[in-house]
Amino acid sequence: MLEDKTTKTRIAFCVILVGISAMFAAVVTDHWAVLSPRVERFNTTCEAAHFGLWRLCKKVIFIVEADSKTMACGPLSLPGAHNCSYFKHFTSGEEAEMFEVKTQKEYSISAAAIAIISVGFMILGTICILVSFKKGMDYLLKPAGMFFTFAGLCTIISVEVMRQSVKRMINSDETIWIEYYYSWSFACACAAFVLLFLSGIALLLISMPQMPRNPWETCMDAEPEPIE
Repeated sequence: MLEDKTTKTRIAFCVILVGISAMFAAVVTDHWAVLSPRVERFNTTCEAAHFGLWRLCKKVIFIVEADSKTMACGPLSLPGAHNCSYFKHFTSGEEAEMFEVKTQKEYSISAAAIAIISVGFMILGTICILVSFKKGMDYLLKPAGMFFTFAGLCTIISVEVMRQSVKRMINSDETIWIEYYYSWSFACACAAFVLLFLSGIALLLISMPQMPRNPWETCMDAEPEPIE
C-alpha cells in the first residue's frame, strides 16, 4: 500500500515539474500578447509589439502585401528592427519607455505580483513534496497539495488580469493598438494552471487516509472491548 502511494506521488510530482517549467517560461518570456495597429497601406513600415509581465518589445516591420484579412501589422516572424524596454514602473529612475502607463500600469503590476506569489507557492510545495519522500514524512503531502493548488489559482488569476489588461489597452483611445492575439507565453501560463491545480488536488486525495474496502475491515481491525 505504501509503495502504491509513493508511485502515485512520484507521478503527480512529474506532472508538477512540467507545470512548474511552463510557469517559469511564462514568467520570464515576453510573448503573452501580440499587439499591432491596423495597416492601411503597403510598401511601408508598421510597428508591432509583444509584451510579458516585465517588458515590452517593439518591432518595425516592412509590409509589402496583406498577410491576413484583419490588415494587421505582422507577423512577428518577418524581419525588422527589434527593441525591448522594461516597463517604467519596474525601472524607477531609468530612462525606460512608458508603455501606455495610464491604461497598463495597475494591471501589469498586479499580474506580475500574483505570478510571483504563484512561484512562491510552487517553491514551498516542491520543498514539502521532496521532504515527504523520506520515511515517515508523508504527512507533508497535504500541505504540498495545498501549495500547488494555490499556485494554480494564482496563475489563472494572473492570466485573467493580463487578459483584462490587453482588453483595456485595445479599447482605449490613447493607444494605437487595434489588433491583438495571445501568444505562447500566455498558453504556457494556462497550461501551468491546469497542471498545477489538478496535481495539487491529486496530492490532497493521495494524502487522505485509505478508505476500507468493506465495512468488515474496520470491525476486524478494531481492538476488542474489555469484558467487565
